[in-house]
Amino acid sequence: MAQRRIGGFTLLEIMIVVAIVGILAAIVLPSYQNQVRKANRSAAQQFMLDVATKEQQILMDSRNYVAVTDTSYFGNKPSDSNQGVGVPAPTSTTGRYTFVVTVSNVATPPTFTITATAAGSQLVDGNLTLDQSGIKTGNW
Repeated sequence: MAQRRIGGFTLLEIMIVVAIVGILAAIVLPSYQNQVRKANRSAAQQFMLDVATKEQQILMDSRNYVAVTDTSYFGNKPSDSNQGVGVPAPTSTTGRYTFVVTVSNVATPPTFTITATAAGSQLVDGNLTLDQSGIKTGNW
């Protein structure tokens, strides 16, 4: 009597597929994480440029820059007790960067510096700063 062969995969075939998937994952995952890190840095840089623009508008209106002491205050109005600039920090930067604006309104002309302090996976890139003159430090 002839025996029928039962269809399916052998253990060796499954092990080869798992090995190939593992190799591809080892190659792709670091590249993906690097791209996510770059996207987060780009979001932080764009936010800092938006805040600098807003600070210049506030200077024109009130003759003073606004100091922002905590990332969560950026969405507040300049007239609030916890001053902000009306531009909330992007959610993609939450836990990755903390932002602060320091000002000197007694200087002639007044000055400000926006600082983005890196945290977590963004520590690889370091901190960013931007001042009223457009001078950028860090890895822009």
